[in-house]
Amino acid sequence: MAPAKRELTFLLAGPERRLLRAVAARLPAVVTPDHLTAVGVLGAFGVGAAYALSRVSAGWLWAGSACLIVQWLGDSLDGTLARVRGAERPRYGYYLDHVVDALSTAVIGVGVALSPYVSPCVALGLVIVYLGLSINVYLESNVFGVFRLAYGRLGPTEIRIMLIAADCALAVLAPGPTPYLVANATLVLLGVGMVATLVARVAQNLSRLAREEPHVRTPHTSHLPATRRLGISASA
Repeated sequence: MAPAKRELTFLLAGPERRLLRAVAARLPAVVTPDHLTAVGVLGAFGVGAAYALSRVSAGWLWAGSACLIVQWLGDSLDGTLARVRGAERPRYGYYLDHVVDALSTAVIGVGVALSPYVSPCVALGLVIVYLGLSINVYLESNVFGVFRLAYGRLGPTEIRIMLIAADCALAVLAPGPTPYLVANATLVLLGVGMVATLVARVAQNLSRLAREEPHVRTPHTSHLPATRRLGISASA
């Protein structure tokens, strides 16, 4: 399977790519892409744990923000390091990226659901919608041969920045009815927007595939038994 072409359209794609390549070029040889993948997974578990522990103290949200940076570094730098060193393994990396992304999303979502700021139903619903968006990206990369990480101008990096901004805002506020209401309303609106985006993208893809693969009529075949079509009597 040929690797899908990467198409990076989100706002910070250019600066992020330059930064990651500069960091990757300076990493010692002992550091491998698999090590960085493990760092990303550990960062995701750190984020989830920090969100869950925010029930004890809002100060854990600062730790959650720090872990988000660690998770971004590991998740974004592993593939860059492999490309810089010319050591890509397309099928291995493709499969591993999808598994790690799904695992990280689930862990962070569970952590948010256990925090005192968000309803568990809202948090887990948002995780399901995000995974739906991710699945659509994976399907597109297989069908169209293009791996598009972003929907419009928002990509994983922008989402992490918004999460960090929300963490910083909530860290200075004590849990209560107002932060709870604002956080849940914001996530519900975000979820509705994500669902609308997914539906629009799927409809666009189906329309494109319908144009590229027009319906082909199959020749009409008789439903008569083979013996009748050959003029042979069944009683013979």
